[in-house]
Amino acid sequence: MARGKPISFPPEAEELPSPVVDNHTHFPGQGDGAVELPDGVEVLPMDVQVGRAERAGVVGMIHSGCEYPGLEHAVELAREWRQIAAAIAIHPNEAPRHAGVTEVAPDGWEQDLADHHREVSLEDAIGRVAELAAANPEQVVAIGETGMDLFRTAAGGLEAQRRSFRAHIALAKELDLPLQIHNREAHAEVLDVLQRDGAPARTVFHCFSGDAEFAGVLNENGWYASFAGPVTFKSNQELRDAARALRPELVLVETDAPYLTPAPFRGRPNAPYVMTHTVRTVAQEMGMELTQACQVILANTRHVYGDWFTQA
Repeated sequence: MARGKPISFPPEAEELPSPVVDNHTHFPGQGDGAVELPDGVEVLPMDVQVGRAERAGVVGMIHSGCEYPGLEHAVELAREWRQIAAAIAIHPNEAPRHAGVTEVAPDGWEQDLADHHREVSLEDAIGRVAELAAANPEQVVAIGETGMDLFRTAAGGLEAQRRSFRAHIALAKELDLPLQIHNREAHAEVLDVLQRDGAPARTVFHCFSGDAEFAGVLNENGWYASFAGPVTFKSNQELRDAARALRPELVLVETDAPYLTPAPFRGRPNAPYVMTHTVRTVAQEMGMELTQACQVILANTRHVYGDWFTQA
């Protein structure tokens, strides 16, 4: 049987009328700690990724390094590319591994300790996040992604996950950095921690997955929702209702690439230049003309992360 063609990235998109920033992405295939693409997927070199993003109107990108080997890698990417900044943390699904938990998760995924970096204790791993963030203020613009995940964490790992989340909240406050929250099927648990510990001044729900009611909670607290590709999926009317319900000054947009590719390219690998499709959907739900929506989203990005991308 002949081998099929490699799965390719989507074609370049029409340029947005006003610039935006991808506030959460993962660049694949660039050394230890980077996200790996599935077999058969072509890898786009970094210069191609950055060039396509700029041509699409995406003038800045925040790469999230959220596994222990990826922490320094994220900082290095931000040093090498003027268009890239870093967010660093220990991912909530990594926290139990660093704590030695190996239970099978609710989705059937087994939390193994095969990689040597998981021999590092959770406290030491978070300590490394703190060291790198404090030492690299020009590169690290956020703490994240951290949070809670009940989809991929067994009961025995929840304590470690909660402990990790609380430590990252404290670190974001200490360094006066925004916090990027991973919240997967854990609305109540995430809110409980935020209410008990107090959220950082700039708190972002990355890849927002709530409904209009949850958007109301964000409105009340001044927390940000960052919308990714799923808001474009036909089946996700609840997400679009949330985008409509959210105060415009709390709306951000991201890719979470190489995952969550927006329609009409769902199933293909994602990249920052593809986020133009998500921006167009979010603008429509905000009830704004596209140029105005881009300007609002960019202003929100500046308020959360500062002006690092203006040097790009």
